[in-house]
Amino acid sequence: MSHAAVMIPGLDRIAGAEQQAIQLAKGLRRRGWRVTMVALSGSGDRAAGELRASGVEFITLGMRKGLADLRGWVRLNRWLWREHPSVVHAHLPQAAWLGRWSRAFAPVRALIDTVHTSSTGRMGRRLGYFLSRWWPDQVTAVSRAAARSHVGARLVSEKKLTVVPNGIDVDAWRPDPEVRAKVRRAMGLTDDFLWLAVGRLEAVKDYPTLLTALTFMPQRARLVILGEGPLRAELEQMAAKHGLAGRVHFLGFQADVRGWMQAADGFVLTSRYEGLPMVLLEAGACGLPCAATAVAGTREVVINGETGWLACAEGADAMAAVMSRMMRMPEAERLAMGERARQSVMERFSMERVLDRWERLYAELLKPRPTRGKRLRAREALTRHSATRA
Repeated sequence: MSHAAVMIPGLDRIAGAEQQAIQLAKGLRRRGWRVTMVALSGSGDRAAGELRASGVEFITLGMRKGLADLRGWVRLNRWLWREHPSVVHAHLPQAAWLGRWSRAFAPVRALIDTVHTSSTGRMGRRLGYFLSRWWPDQVTAVSRAAARSHVGARLVSEKKLTVVPNGIDVDAWRPDPEVRAKVRRAMGLTDDFLWLAVGRLEAVKDYPTLLTALTFMPQRARLVILGEGPLRAELEQMAAKHGLAGRVHFLGFQADVRGWMQAADGFVLTSRYEGLPMVLLEAGACGLPCAATAVAGTREVVINGETGWLACAEGADAMAAVMSRMMRMPEAERLAMGERARQSVMERFSMERVLDRWERLYAELLKPRPTRGKRLRAREALTRHSATRA
């Protein structure tokens, strides 16, 4: 049985990249792989239970000082020597760097890391990718925009880069009229138009633009924000200052947002940049049209005028214009837009189709090749020698 190790910095906070890594691990296990999820730090208790129930093994390296914690490096290298996974697949920078440099000390047949954002980060991140760029067999990006930005910054060569998008379980994420009616009754909604926003309350999501845009909306426009973060108090104060306290509901982090996706009339995303937003895939799969900023990554999900509306200029005025446009649509047209959004997600981002692509890539990297075999044997000999001397 082939063994895949999926590495992630941690699972105590579940965002889009963590969610995608979990779905990848569970999907590979369903297809007969032995899968181990490796977290660099934290306990990941809630996610660990879900993974183990699906047959996925879970370990944490217990790193407390980031990559400077040498104990985590030792634990990972010992585990690699003991378990010999066929594929090590790292997600997000810290896991990518740990996987890359561990290859100098432990045998790994195929090493992949995945870029989840179009942002190349600060100098430290760019330097980390640049100095270790020769170690992975393949780098993948979740979107064309993420791929272009990292190639442009010379953090990876085009020859070594493949785009493999995020995937979603389109059978689990789907419209549900009963859930919609139940949630809306609980909120006391009648003719109100319910907007939904999901994401951490940080600057990159640009919630101030969303709140300002809402001031231009009619009174029947209501907004639920699901997410937690350092800007919550500031955003709540802003909503109160603009007279939106009764129309905006900050509900904090929600482990399961599906019911809200099924209850809303429109999804809204005001991010300044994205990789390939999982929330847009979830909304689309639930038949929910989206109003969003036309940033890289988002443009690869939302088809302007077909599955949603894109604000092609910066600022609250542009965002208010596309939100108002969706609210003015006859209900039948808006529902048809939502159905097109679901169809688009099913055709392009179904988890089963994405898993097919991952398995093809793994198989290609694991093919016996004479030159690769020589390099691997030489590397294993070197790492054994280093371990003996240590």
